[in-house]
Amino acid sequence: MKKKGAATGSSSNGAGKSATKRILLVDDHPIMRHGLAQLIRAAEELEVCGEAGSAREGLERALALKPDVVIVDLTLPDKSGLELLKDIHAMLPGMQCLVLSMHDESLYAERVLRSGARGYIMKETAAENLISAIRKVLSGGLYLSDSLAAKMLEQAALGRPKLPGGGVDALTDRELEVLEAIGSGKATKIIAEQLKISARTVEAHRAHIKEKLNITDGPGLVRYAVQWMESRAGLA
Repeated sequence: MKKKGAATGSSSNGAGKSATKRILLVDDHPIMRHGLAQLIRAAEELEVCGEAGSAREGLERALALKPDVVIVDLTLPDKSGLELLKDIHAMLPGMQCLVLSMHDESLYAERVLRSGARGYIMKETAAENLISAIRKVLSGGLYLSDSLAAKMLEQAALGRPKLPGGGVDALTDRELEVLEAIGSGKATKIIAEQLKISARTVEAHRAHIKEKLNITDGPGLVRYAVQWMESRAGLA
């Protein structure tokens, strides 16, 4: 019995070592990173190999650590997580990335996939879905919620429905974040705090959004943003 137990233990440990996958966490909230790390370490075949609180640190650690999966938040203090995804995809084309964000997946999932990520999880569902999402990405698949996957298939089959104004695709990733915040009723100061940029930068983004969408004034931008958000909700 002792011999059988020892042999079994040795085989299990060897398999565990060879199968362990390394995860890098990029999120500017230490408490969130701590919670994610606990979830990941509870999975026998996964380990957290590093953490970063900004896009710059995330890219540096991805280059240095070569993790199997990088988990990226969209809202980072120095630049958008979407820009980080593009940097990783350009410099480490084989790297697997997964986005974990507070933003509604219907707004960002397609941009995330175009930027090189292999999946999208909303933070509110992380406790239930994070490990299965990591495993899906590691197996070579794409991870999206069932509802979003069905919606994207429907849009591919029937054609993407047009949104009011039709110019949202021309916006940069940061401008899209600002438009979403405006549509949610947030003032410039709150948007600046949320995105960790200056109020002047928010105003510059507002001006660029108005120009790209052919909107002439502030109230018109607010009306557009609210209508756009309602349209997105209607597609959910």
